Amino acid sequence: MENAKSARAFLGALGMPVRELSIKVVDEEQDPLAPLRAKRSLGLLSEAGCPAIADPGARIVEAAHAEGFRVVPLVGPSSIVLALMASGLEGQRFAFCGYLPREDPERKKRIRELEARSRKEKETEIFIETPYRNDVLLAALLEACQAPTSLCVAADLTLDAESVKTLSIGQWRAARPSIGRRPAVFLLQAAA
Repeated sequence: MENAKSARAFLGALGMPVRELSIKVVDEEQDPLAPLRAKRSLGLLSEAGCPAIADPGARIVEAAHAEGFRVVPLVGPSSIVLALMASGLEGQRFAFCGYLPREDPERKKRIRELEARSRKEKETEIFIETPYRNDVLLAALLEACQAPTSLCVAADLTLDAESVKTLSIGQWRAARPSIGRRPAVFLLQAAA
């Protein structure tokens, strides 16, 4: 978990006996597999999204496999999959690309590469950004991509303020939108 306080609140809201649980932040835990070695259960909870997908929990899962422990994924929402489902973009072929580079020249270069890959492979490219850089990423996408390319921005998924909008880059440019500091998933599909 990335934040013990929000983990306790979430688990408490689910009716879990929070007082009986030991909650550790992933980056602070020295030996994350110690409970498994002591024959106790271990769970991985992500702050946003799914554990081990664009999440530091992947290294714990990898270590569990290396030591022969059974890993069992539980059903739950994944913002990446929910965004793809709601986007209307290609769902047979897609790639999750994580975070794009922070610096402007590298970010625009990567955007152009993803747009070209999408066109060549006929696949949807999916990526995320830290909420306070959403509008910077959106501006870079609008500058770097071709007008017919489709862009979906899915923000605040599963929340009351949920917004999923798919438009061409040309339409996004005309609308001059702002996403703000909301958790968002970006999906890009180049025109054929």
